[in-house]
Amino acid sequence: MDAKSLEVLRILENNGRTDIPTIAKMVNLGEDAVSAIIRQLETDNIILNYQAVVDWSKARESEGVTAMIDVKVTPQRGVGFDEVAERIYRFPEVQALYLMSGAYDLAVVIEGETMSEIAAFVSEKLSTLDEVLSTTTHFQLKTYKHDGVVFAEPKTDSRNVVSP
Repeated sequence: MDAKSLEVLRILENNGRTDIPTIAKMVNLGEDAVSAIIRQLETDNIILNYQAVVDWSKARESEGVTAMIDVKVTPQRGVGFDEVAERIYRFPEVQALYLMSGAYDLAVVIEGETMSEIAAFVSEKLSTLDEVLSTTTHFQLKTYKHDGVVFAEPKTDSRNVVSP
């Protein structure tokens, strides 16, 4: 991948709503060239999706529940963790799935409406998979920063100006 494509990719990763004329000026290319780069990045499955980062605590009455589940599994001969990971990420509740180093093998991020819904997922779906040896569930209590976006309200300086 060339340097201009990487520049375009970084700009879109920072803000997927940046328009083509702005990107063209930022990378010193024509708009047609930038459009071609973006199309190629999408075709090559380098750009997979464009998403908004939403502060759900301000958007609706019930925020729902997010849980991060550490999972210890038995890897399968010849495919390692890939086969069990595929079975897990196919559940609609699963928002993200990562292979991890350390005490646990997989980190699963799921969303539900209630803690009971998360508990049912763990006990009825995740823990019943033959390859799953153990799980540890962590519930998200508050979001401070997500995908590089800080959720705190900007603080204003309310001190009075003092001059001699």
